[in-house]
Amino acid sequence: MSENQSLMLQEAGQSPEVVATLLEKEKPVFAEIARLFSSARPSVVTTAARGSSDHAATFFKYLFEITCGVPVASVGPSIASVYGAALHLKGGVHFTVSQSGASPDIVALQEAAKKGGATTIAVVNVTDSPLAKQADIVLGLNAGAEKSVAATKSFIASVAALAGVTAAIGGAFDLQTALAKLPEALSATAGIDTAAAEEVLFHATSLYTGGRGPAFAIALEAALKAKETAGLHAEAFSLAELMHGPMRLVQPGFPIVAFAPDDAAFANNSQALERLQKLGATTVGFSTQPLSGINLRVPTTGNGLVDPLVSLLVYYRLIESVTRRKGFDPDKPANLLKVTETV
Repeated sequence: MSENQSLMLQEAGQSPEVVATLLEKEKPVFAEIARLFSSARPSVVTTAARGSSDHAATFFKYLFEITCGVPVASVGPSIASVYGAALHLKGGVHFTVSQSGASPDIVALQEAAKKGGATTIAVVNVTDSPLAKQADIVLGLNAGAEKSVAATKSFIASVAALAGVTAAIGGAFDLQTALAKLPEALSATAGIDTAAAEEVLFHATSLYTGGRGPAFAIALEAALKAKETAGLHAEAFSLAELMHGPMRLVQPGFPIVAFAPDDAAFANNSQALERLQKLGATTVGFSTQPLSGINLRVPTTGNGLVDPLVSLLVYYRLIESVTRRKGFDPDKPANLLKVTETV
């Protein structure tokens, strides 16, 4: 690693080995969670998280609902920490996703879920954190120390861990196969040319990000990274929602970053991007398949539900480059700290 590289870039580049390690090391935990679901058969799963971790939980929501058919509901941490409400989750399973496991609000929500009758699972990087110590089951991210304020490898690890949970519970062979290929696909993103996309984002003052299904969660994460590192205003939408009210703001040259994997939504996504281009939008599309506009072709795991995570690593490198070109330090965004402890 070059000494001139930002920590953000270095840590993002560690994602392939992090994912490979966690998928191997956490096999017993995946099996334990699968046994829990087999016996409990919950009719709903709940999650709690903040920031990037909440985007990982959103990815899980779509992937789990598509694969297992069980609804996944996000519970706001303030329900317990601020409003003091009791939760009624008898027989439920509750996931808390966190890099640090230290924020009082998510710890309080996990406590409320347990008191309400749920089995609690902490998906966390710091396995001796308050969150992990109080959970019934701990699923470690195995990402190692992450020093850059902007989460990269810990986010990718969170999604991979939750995808591993989904594959184990759903007995989904195609998903298991894709996860086995994920480290290789992430590694294969090195050297992808993002110059044309960088030019668009460098000159942008505002942009949309979009996707559908699990890719919508990646769009949420992409918008957050544009804001917190490059100081660039960005809003994330489902590409279906973007075709409604938000389309009013699309003027000639307006940038739209789209994650359009080769899944059941690909044809609709492609049509949406073509319609937006006719309105004058400049589109930057991440996909394993050809797209009109600026097209960043990414390696595939063989599964379009997992591939948005591969696209994200390319995007991380892209937004890191834009950030430095704007004269900002991607590791130390203004006004932000690595661990934010909210109540």
